[in-house]
Amino acid sequence: MRIFSILLAGVMPVSCDAAAPPKATVKSPVKAVAKSAAPVVRAAPQAIGVFRLDRAPQQGSIARGTVPPGTIRLVMNGQDVDFAPDGKFVIGFGRDFDATAIIVAYLGNGQSMSERQTVAKRAWKIESLATVRRYSQPDAEFQARRPGELAQINAARRANVQSDGWRQQLIWPSKGRISGFFGSQRIYAGEPGSPHSGVDVAGGAGAPVVAPADGVVTLAAASPFTLEGNLLIIDHGMGLDSAFLHLSKIHVKLGDVVKQGQLIGAIGATGRASGPHLHWGMKWNNERIDPQPLAGPMPAAQ
Repeated sequence: MRIFSILLAGVMPVSCDAAAPPKATVKSPVKAVAKSAAPVVRAAPQAIGVFRLDRAPQQGSIARGTVPPGTIRLVMNGQDVDFAPDGKFVIGFGRDFDATAIIVAYLGNGQSMSERQTVAKRAWKIESLATVRRYSQPDAEFQARRPGELAQINAARRANVQSDGWRQQLIWPSKGRISGFFGSQRIYAGEPGSPHSGVDVAGGAGAPVVAPADGVVTLAAASPFTLEGNLLIIDHGMGLDSAFLHLSKIHVKLGDVVKQGQLIGAIGATGRASGPHLHWGMKWNNERIDPQPLAGPMPAAQ
């Protein structure tokens, strides 16, 4: 049995060992279809570790990499990860992701290569409202409608699509003031509220919304949802998807293949919204991702 050790800056040793028989063959190349106090790592593209990640892992972000030659199965922290025929893959680290990511590639020769990466923490913006209660009890209409809405959302995120949008550098779907930040959280009279799951853009009612990357429409709400309003979900492939909430209009339909920069909707205030804005949320599998560092600086509105 041959043992390889590679020491790289910020990376624990990589080893190649005899492995238990993998569960599956090569994974499919597609997925089954407010000013924040948090520091954001924006390192230049680089090849980190044996998997050649393009950026250091960080809570609320993604990293793209390449599997070693001969890989037939890829796993991170016990979860199978899809990779494309050219060996490229994307992995995501949610808001509260563990401090360590262990990535393992199982090779066709019965060996495995593993790598331990440290996932940088971010300091989320926490606001305490000592005299404000979290929320009122949901009404009967909400309780009746919500299970069906959640079923549609879950089905959209399980859909199998063919898209290479996950490979692209994301662009902002709308331009304007960032009014809500991913990961921020309020404490209501000692009771924690849910962390903010996306980034809000106050672009003005009717302002255009475009696709941040190529993808396939997996949900285009026929009528406003109770919370999300007019909801649109676009799957970018490999487990990465975008959700656009509170739209006034949706310009695409279920199953449409969209291109980066294509008009997909307009900003509104439908659903539970205090005013016109776009809520842009992203997920990689079950991990919620912060779109802001992936899209870069907000371009100037025209």
